[in-house]
Amino acid sequence: MDSTDSTSTPPPEPAPAIPAPETPPPVPVHWEALSDSELLRRRLCDFKLKLEGSPVEARVQQLYAELAARGLQFRPPCYLSTEWLTPDRIPAVGIPFYLAHPRLIKLERLMMLEAEGESESECMRLLRHETGHAINYAYKLYTRSRWRELFGRMSLPYDPHRYVMRPYSKQYVVHLKGNYAQAHPDEDFTETFAVWLTPGLDWRKRYQGWGALKKLEYVDHLMTQIAHKPPPVTGGPRYFAAAKARATLETYYRNKRRVFGEGYIGFYDPLLLKLFAPQAGTTPAVRADKFLATHRKHLVNAISDSARLPKYSVQELVARLSQRAREMNLFVKEEPHHALFTIGISLTAQLLAEQTDYRSTREHEPA
Repeated sequence: MDSTDSTSTPPPEPAPAIPAPETPPPVPVHWEALSDSELLRRRLCDFKLKLEGSPVEARVQQLYAELAARGLQFRPPCYLSTEWLTPDRIPAVGIPFYLAHPRLIKLERLMMLEAEGESESECMRLLRHETGHAINYAYKLYTRSRWRELFGRMSLPYDPHRYVMRPYSKQYVVHLKGNYAQAHPDEDFTETFAVWLTPGLDWRKRYQGWGALKKLEYVDHLMTQIAHKPPPVTGGPRYFAAAKARATLETYYRNKRRVFGEGYIGFYDPLLLKLFAPQAGTTPAVRADKFLATHRKHLVNAISDSARLPKYSVQELVARLSQRAREMNLFVKEEPHHALFTIGISLTAQLLAEQTDYRSTREHEPA
C-alpha cells in the first residue's frame, strides 16, 4: 500500500497583507490654530521650522555679540534640534525646536510641565553653556595637559542625570541649576566658561577665595590665547536635527516622557512607612495618597530644584508613591505643614542618595 495520503492538501491561504503605516496628515500653513491633539499627529520635520526669524534667533545673535565683546573669533553654528545639546566633539549647538514658536512652547509645557530655555535669561545661560562645549571641541582644549590637570579626564564615565553633587563645594562654579559643573570634567570646563562669558559678572570678586577661581583664571588666559585663531575643528553632522526628525510629536513626547519617567522606581515601602502611618489616629486623619495629590505641584517644584531632576520625572515618582500609599492604606501622621516639609526633604534625600549610589557603581564598573 502506498504510504502517501491520496487526499490532496489545499494550498495555504495567503498571509494577510500588512497594512501600510498611516501617513501623518500634512501640516497646514496656519498650523498654529491646530488643537493639541491635532499637533501631536504631525511629524516634526513637516513643520519646516527655521532658526531664522524665530524668537530664539535674537538670542543667538546676543550670544555672538557676547563672544565678540570678549574678543573671540569663534561663533558656534546653531541649529534646531530635539533637545539642548552639543554633539560629542562637534562644535555646533542644538537648540530645542519648540523654542522656535510660541505655540510649540505651549505644547512643551503641557507635555513636560516646563519648557527649558523659555525665558530669555535661562535661554542665554544654556546657550553660554553649550557654547562652552562647542569651543572646547573646536579647539580641542581637552587635550591640553593643564586642562586635564584642572578639570579631569574627558574619558571618565558620564551620565548627565545622575552624578554626585556637593552643594557647598567651592571647587566648582555655579551656573546652571543642580551644581552641573560637578557632573563631569567636560561640564566643569563648560560651566566655568559660561560664568567667564556672562556679561556684567565680576567673576574675580564673585569667586574670590574659591578653588574654582584658578579654573576661571585659566579659562581667561586660554581665551586670550585662542581669541584670533581659527579653530582646527569646524564641521560635523547635525545630530538630532529637527528638520530630519520623522517621528510625530506624539511619538516624540511618548519617548521623551518614558525616558524622563524612568528610574527611581526602587522599593519605596520602607520610606513610605517612615513618612506615613499604617492606620488612622484618633484625630481626623488625612489619607497619604490624597495628601500627596493635593500638594503634588509644590513637591514637584521643590524636589526638582533641589535634586536637579526634570519636573516630569519627579511628577512620575510622586504619582507612583501616591498610588502605593493608597494600596498600603497609609495616613498622614503629623500636622500637614510639618508633613509637607518632612516629605519634601525625605524624597529629595532619597533621590540624591540613589544618584550617589548609581555614580559609585558606574565608577567601579570595569572599563
